[in-house]
Amino acid sequence: MYLGGRLISKYKEVIIQTKSYPRAALIGNPSDGYYGKTIAFVFSNFSADITLFQTPELEIQPEQLDLTSFNSIEELVKDVNLHGYYGGMRLLKATVKVFYDYCKECNIKLDKRNFTIRYKSTIPHRLGLAGSSAIITAGMKALMSFYGIAIPKSLLANQVLTVETQELKISAGLQDRVAQTYETPVFMDFNRKYMDKQGFGKYTPIDANLFPPVYIAFRTDQSSGSEVVHNDLRARYDYKEPDVLKAMVEWAELSEKVKNCLESGEKSKLAASIDRNFDLRKSLIKISKENIDMIETARSTGASAKFTGSGGAIIGTYDDEKTYRSLKEKMNKKSIEVIKPAIVNHK
Repeated sequence: MYLGGRLISKYKEVIIQTKSYPRAALIGNPSDGYYGKTIAFVFSNFSADITLFQTPELEIQPEQLDLTSFNSIEELVKDVNLHGYYGGMRLLKATVKVFYDYCKECNIKLDKRNFTIRYKSTIPHRLGLAGSSAIITAGMKALMSFYGIAIPKSLLANQVLTVETQELKISAGLQDRVAQTYETPVFMDFNRKYMDKQGFGKYTPIDANLFPPVYIAFRTDQSSGSEVVHNDLRARYDYKEPDVLKAMVEWAELSEKVKNCLESGEKSKLAASIDRNFDLRKSLIKISKENIDMIETARSTGASAKFTGSGGAIIGTYDDEKTYRSLKEKMNKKSIEVIKPAIVNHK
């Protein structure tokens, strides 16, 4: 986590800059919202950046995604197809409210200073990389720094989730915010006994150096968010559909298996679990032809493949540079970008 500040001599104001990163789920998703287990990490190839500084009035400044003026109707439709209907201003507005509510509930008195807050994000949109929660997480960090307040990481992740699920009514699992708060790969156990007792799961950091070579690939033509998928699965889970309940147990078991493989150095065994994670998902949820093609193209090179989130981006392992070059070549022909994630490994 970067919490920086520099003094501007003319105005005697401290400029606070914070940063948060996209999340990739290595294994176990989407069981994190259903008392399951996952392993996820954040990577610094992209970021959501917040700038906050003291001003006479409180202001949330818009970014490019918040524009309401367009050159044509076609431009408006293109923007909606690419980014959806919402920018980041609603995220920051809800973040400020949840932060205030948390402080009030904890009897933390905030001083009367006001601030201006703005954001920028390079995280690809609507691809299951947790770009929205990255903005919220970075916003929370900025507010904590501005007011000199510390929130434990486990509770901070909960507050970020509250912004989305309670304030904005967005369906979401907890793993995104945990990885973004801890800023290191984390094995997360959301067993009901932990959740009921303390309100959050059992989180165990994992050294990124234990990971095998990992790639992330994503489309640039996706426009459907994860809410639809999560809402459908939630209804089936609440209805106690047997296949869904069984799948949640297996996803958790796959996470345990991958954790053991990482710790024992048996990295070659990860691929089968990663592939199974997606195949199980495919057996339960309707997946677009474009996403299936992306998975199959990756696997045709010998790489493993599954969703990083709820579609649009995938993650997997590969054996060597020859495989990676083949993967990149085949994907690029289909306008799919492939990167090696720079896994954040703060300890």
